[in-house]
Amino acid sequence: MAELRLGPLLRYTDGSRATVWVETDGPCTAEVRCADGARGTARSFRIAGHHYALVPVGGLTPGTATEYEVLLDDTPVWPLPDSRFPPSVIATPTGDDGMRVAFGSCRWAAPPAGGKDPVGPDALDTLSARVAADPDGARPDVLLLLGDQVYADEISDDTRHWIAGRRDVEAGPGDQVADYEEYTRLYYESWLDPEVRWLLSTVPSCMIFDDHDVIDDWNTSTAWLADMRATDWWQERLLSGLMSYWVYQQLGNLSPDELAADPLYTAVRDASDGTGALREFAARADADPASVRWSYRRDFGRIRLLMVDSRAARVLEEDRRSMLDPDEAAWLREQILDGRSAADGQGDGGDGRGAYDHLLIGTSLPWLLPHLVHDVEAWNAAMCGGERGARWARFGERVRRGADLEHWSAFPSSFGALGDLIAEAATGPGAPATVSVLSGDVHHAYVAEPSWPGRAPDARVAQLTCSPVHNSVPLSIRLGFRFGWSAPARALGRLIARHGRCAPLAVRWRRTGGPWFGNQIMTLTLRGRTARLRLEQARTRRDGAIALRTVTERELA
Repeated sequence: MAELRLGPLLRYTDGSRATVWVETDGPCTAEVRCADGARGTARSFRIAGHHYALVPVGGLTPGTATEYEVLLDDTPVWPLPDSRFPPSVIATPTGDDGMRVAFGSCRWAAPPAGGKDPVGPDALDTLSARVAADPDGARPDVLLLLGDQVYADEISDDTRHWIAGRRDVEAGPGDQVADYEEYTRLYYESWLDPEVRWLLSTVPSCMIFDDHDVIDDWNTSTAWLADMRATDWWQERLLSGLMSYWVYQQLGNLSPDELAADPLYTAVRDASDGTGALREFAARADADPASVRWSYRRDFGRIRLLMVDSRAARVLEEDRRSMLDPDEAAWLREQILDGRSAADGQGDGGDGRGAYDHLLIGTSLPWLLPHLVHDVEAWNAAMCGGERGARWARFGERVRRGADLEHWSAFPSSFGALGDLIAEAATGPGAPATVSVLSGDVHHAYVAEPSWPGRAPDARVAQLTCSPVHNSVPLSIRLGFRFGWSAPARALGRLIARHGRCAPLAVRWRRTGGPWFGNQIMTLTLRGRTARLRLEQARTRRDGAIALRTVTERELA
C-alpha cells in the first residue's frame, strides 16, 4: 500500500477548480475528497524512482472554503493521525471581494541543531502558526514564493552527511547537490517541516525559481556558462535542477487547462516511467532556453499576476545581452497589455476600466536597486561589453562574478525596456490602480517608487522587495545596502556610471521604505482599487514564543 511521502500542496485555485500535489512512496491512485462533495482523482506518475500525482479537483463553489482529505488507493493518508493542526481547506477566492497576496523568497530549510535555529525564526513557520491558531481569521489567499525555494549549493549538515554516504564528495560538485535524487532530498527536507507542510496544504502557492534552486549566480554571463560546461558535473546538475523544478514547482503553477494542453505532462503520465521524456525536455531547455517558457500568468478576478523567469530566459552574449529572450519579452508585453484599455475594444464594456485593477509582476530579482548598486552593475555591463577595451572587459568579468552583478541593472537594455513597459501599462485610459514589481533575492526588504520625467503615470508604481523568509543576513549586506541608498553613495554611483559611459536613464526612483533586515514576509491586501502593504518579521518574544511583528504598514492606493 502506497503511503504519502510529501505534501499535500494546494497549488492552483480559481473559482471552481484546484490542483493538489503529492509525492508518494509507490504507484497509486491519489484522490482528494472535499467536505462539500467536490473531489478529484489522478493516477501517479514515476520520475527517477519517485512517484507523484497532481490531483485536479472540480465542482468547487466559488468564494467558499471546504475541508478536504487525501486518499491513496482509497486509504486516507491526510490529515495525518493525531495532527495538531486544523483541517486543511481548499478556498476558492474569485478576487471580487479582495485578495491577500503574501510573498517572499530565500528560504534555507536546514533544521535547527539542538533546537536553536542559526538564522533565526522562519517567517513561513511563524505565519503557519498564526493561521493555525485562528483558522477562521485572516489568512493569505495566495502565497508567492519568489525563488530559492531550495538551496542546491548551501546544504544542511544532515544532507551533507547523507550525500557523503552515497558518493565521493571529493569529486564533482563536492558537498553540493549533484543529481535528481539529491534534489528530492532538498525538497523533502524543506517541505516536510510540519508548519510549512500544513501551510502549503491550505494556502495556494505560486512559485518561480532563482539561482540557488540550481546554483549561485546561475547564468551570470557567457564566460561563466562556458566555465560551468567545462566541468564534468554541470550537465547532470542542471538537468536534475530543471527536472526537479518541473515536478516539484512548475506543475502546480499551471491551470488544469494548461496541463491538459501540455504534451510533456501527457507524455510523463502516459509512460510507465516518465524519466526519459522529462530528461529530454530538460536537455532541450538547456540547449535552447527559448524553447521553454517558465513564466506564467494568473488572473484573480481583476488582479493580474505575471510570474517572470529572470534566470533561464537570459541572452548572455555581450553584444545582445538581455534578461529576457525576444520571445519572452514579447510574451510579457502581450500579457501586460492584454485588455488593459477598454478604449481598444478589449476592455470590460466601455466604462473606461481596463481588464485589471492591480498588476503584479513577480520577478525574483529586483528591478529597482539602491542607486549605487544599480550604477555599479550598469558600469560593469559596459566594461564587460568592451566600452573601455579588452583589459577592462576581463577585469569587469572578474568583478561581475565576484560581486554577483547580475540583476536587471546588469542588463541595461532590459532594465530600460521593463521601465518603458511599466510606464505604458500605468498610464492612460484603463490604467490599473497599482503596478507592483514583487522581488526577493537581496536578503533585505524595501519599497522604491519610480518616476518618469515628463510623464506622470496614472497608477501607483512600486518596487516591493522582500527577503529572506529564512536565511542569514551578514553584517556586510546590512552595511552595504544601507550605504547604497545614501546620498554619498548616489554621488559615487554617478561617477562610476560616467566612467562606464552609461546612457542616461529614462526612469528615476526613490526609496520610500526600508531597508529592513530579518526573516520576513510582505502581504498586499487588494480590494477594489485600493491596496495596502504590510511587512512582518518573525521575532522571538521575551517569553520565548515566536510571532510575526508588523514592521511597516501603509496604503499604496
